[in-house]
Amino acid sequence: MSVPAVSFEFFPPKNLEASFRLWDTVQVLSPLMPRFVSVTYGAGGTTRELTRDAVGTLHKNTGLNVAAHLTCVSATREETLAIAEGFAEVGVTDIVALRGDPPKGEGAFTPTPGGFANSIELIEALAATGKFTLRVGAYPEKHPEAADSDADIAWLKRKIDAGAAEALTQFFFEPETFLRFRDRCAKAGIGAPIVPGILPIENWPGLRRFAQACGTAIPAWLDEAFDKAIRDDRQDLLATALCTEMCDTLLSEGVEKLHFYTL
Repeated sequence: MSVPAVSFEFFPPKNLEASFRLWDTVQVLSPLMPRFVSVTYGAGGTTRELTRDAVGTLHKNTGLNVAAHLTCVSATREETLAIAEGFAEVGVTDIVALRGDPPKGEGAFTPTPGGFANSIELIEALAATGKFTLRVGAYPEKHPEAADSDADIAWLKRKIDAGAAEALTQFFFEPETFLRFRDRCAKAGIGAPIVPGILPIENWPGLRRFAQACGTAIPAWLDEAFDKAIRDDRQDLLATALCTEMCDTLLSEGVEKLHFYTL
């Protein structure tokens, strides 16, 4: 089994303490020689300036390949493309192009007047510049807004056809979830790499709530395992074992790249 190529996703720091914590984390992970590290956008584009600053700082000071998240939310087409151009000007040419979540309290996504209506429009516009390597999101389980899982795969194919080079999946709890999704994507004619998104479990009650909000299936055995582990104060050991086992299974099934959500 070959050593996998890894990448890591970070939140942009919101204060000085978080900035130091991010820098320390990057120093720990850099020796793993990640393909890239990415910096997220908050819901509703709330961290746009923080994301830009974090991306620029990491690119300038770490030597790592840095990817910036970019969404369609709360900005016109011109504003969004200006942000992308700003990334290109400082040498950041990897973008994770997403529709993005609406601002909290607004319910369903509504395009900004003059803005991109969806991720495909954003991808097409970025691809037309010829300046960027584009990655997109993928959902091994049905997106909460999708009609069904077939619609998710059809939408992913449209994103790849629009100019994306690779897809990063939402997290999942069982490797079979990803493997079945990979097979269905191949059957649908999607030839671009699909990279599993791995979310190590740090706080099970909190992550469980997050998974429910994302529509991620929670296996009964996982609930039972953490109930026992928390009672015995062995939850960290369990979380490490589960993450290691999942990655090992994926690699044994031919997966060559892993994307870690570091939180």
